[in-house]
Amino acid sequence: MCRKCLALALTLFLVLLTTTTVAYGQDHTETVLKNIDEQADHYSDIARKIWDLAEVGYQEVRSCKLLQEPLKAAGFSIEVGIADLPTAFVATYGNGEPVIALLAEYDALPGITQAAVPERKPLPEKKAGHACGHNLFGTGSTAAAIAIKEWLVRTKSSGTVRLYGTPAEEGGAGKVYMVRAGLFSDVDAVLHWHAGDQNDASPASSLAYISARFQFSGVSAHAAVSPERGRSALDGVEAMNFMQNMLREHVPEDSRMHYVITNGGSAPNVVPDLAEVWHRVRHPDVRRVTDIFGRLLDAAEGAALGTGTTVKHEVIAAVYPLLPNEVLARVMDRSLRRVGGVHYSADEKAFAENLQMSLPADVPSLSTVSEIQPFAIKEPSGSTDVADVSWVVPTAGLRVATWVPGTAPHSWQAISAGGTSIGTKGMLVAAKTLTLTAINLFSEPKILVEANTEYRRRIGPNFIYKPLLGDRQPPFDYRQD
Repeated sequence: MCRKCLALALTLFLVLLTTTTVAYGQDHTETVLKNIDEQADHYSDIARKIWDLAEVGYQEVRSCKLLQEPLKAAGFSIEVGIADLPTAFVATYGNGEPVIALLAEYDALPGITQAAVPERKPLPEKKAGHACGHNLFGTGSTAAAIAIKEWLVRTKSSGTVRLYGTPAEEGGAGKVYMVRAGLFSDVDAVLHWHAGDQNDASPASSLAYISARFQFSGVSAHAAVSPERGRSALDGVEAMNFMQNMLREHVPEDSRMHYVITNGGSAPNVVPDLAEVWHRVRHPDVRRVTDIFGRLLDAAEGAALGTGTTVKHEVIAAVYPLLPNEVLARVMDRSLRRVGGVHYSADEKAFAENLQMSLPADVPSLSTVSEIQPFAIKEPSGSTDVADVSWVVPTAGLRVATWVPGTAPHSWQAISAGGTSIGTKGMLVAAKTLTLTAINLFSEPKILVEANTEYRRRIGPNFIYKPLLGDRQPPFDYRQD
């Protein structure tokens, strides 16, 4: 055979080999995605059980076990109590590089409950509800981790998939302690998702925050017989709150400041000698939020001085702003578009239409759940402890329509839809999207190189991660009654 013919034959062979390999890998990808659908009832059952439990931060004992069970059955090794957090765990399968991690959350919000019906129906027997969809978040990520493991096995690919079970996202900063413990030091990329009312994988930042409780101490007295002998701790709280509200005029416009009085005394005719308020300040920039919090400390001291009381404070949680990674986000976006959005059945559509009657008049059309939002850089919004993870390893996430369009987070409407098939349909879209994204990262190492280059550029040459909450221990009692 002539040299030219030999070269042509070799080229054809390589093309055929490449085509066969791609098709072979593609077949395995379709198989693992199909398996997620086949396990839909199983994962929906787990999500609903976690929805029913509605365990709050650092108390998610049964919820995290529900996620560990299918992972263990799938062959993952499970390490519990990581970073000295009793309800945290890490599930690992595979060996070698790259290491792709998924995040799972499962804590509920206190003080809001709702049945899985489209009209307001609180559940008096419950004290908390999944108003942010973490029952879906944790279960969807678990489904994805198992599917990724299956793909690694079928394709005989090297690499490691990990699922981090992360407690107390809602105000407890569980992930910060995991980052501080160095648990992400060997991870190449982190993927996560969140419940929402639309499908969107656009990169976005978030708001850094510092959250602290301020306890005022005074002198009790009879409010009618001897009020002059009293020094009201509640006066201290109210004076601080008043000054905080005056401070709003003199902070950057994109700041957020809010509070709740957690103890205001027990009886109106007793001057309270103990009162407490829980404040949170937020801003897209760490330096700004630290400065605002310093001014809040001054307000607390001034309030104590003016009311003849004393004050002490405890930082409960503090997180960074989310560091976006456009390289990973574009891979996530392509995966989401391949999976597609959510499609309601007739019963789900009727449920959604009834629920939308409780929402503002200008809510989006129900058809938006089947659409994928345009890829665009989004403005910072909300806060999450995923942010601290993103400052130590390239991270990307997405939001999926698990709620009826127009639903706000932390609302009864979010709890309602999250306990139905509307929520679990979105959860399966998220699981497939995470799976496809991870497969792409395992299959194309250059993506991880590019993502790391972007990450290094964004953090800067001299950045050293230091948690905003310092060296404090986890506030295991922050959700206790």
